Amino acid sequence: MAGEASFDVVSDFDEQELRNALDQVRREVGQRFDFKGVTVDLDQAKDELTLLTDDEHRAAAIKDLIESKAIRRNLSLKIFDWGKVEPAGGNKVRQEIKLRRGLSDEIAKRITKLIREEFPKVKSQIQGDAVRVSGKSRDDLQKVITRLRELDESVPLQFENYR
Repeated sequence: MAGEASFDVVSDFDEQELRNALDQVRREVGQRFDFKGVTVDLDQAKDELTLLTDDEHRAAAIKDLIESKAIRRNLSLKIFDWGKVEPAGGNKVRQEIKLRRGLSDEIAKRITKLIREEFPKVKSQIQGDAVRVSGKSRDDLQKVITRLRELDESVPLQFENYR
């Protein structure tokens, strides 16, 4: 085999799929009987969602809707960091939902440490918000991917640029 094989460990999500899931939520809220006459405002910014509705029970119902639509669109629930439901003006409640993207330094360090300890023939290095893993044997890299899939991290892990 010539050269080294490598891949990147990243944490990301498909923004278009998230947008589609949120559109489905908005459509379903507009059609459901239990949401008739209820204010539901779901705004999406770059890295967060803002939910504004009448009470905490409705916020919980919309959270369930968002999660179910996200699962159907193959989005991991780990991308959502649900904030507390806080009172907003006019008998409304607001909930901030942060969207997790990228590997934090702490998680990247844990991943590289695990790879160095368990796989001595494989090299790993942190590159921004991704971890590059390289080695001579593709079989070793497949074992690393299998091991990383077993981890229970707070962010979803994807494996890209496998060469």
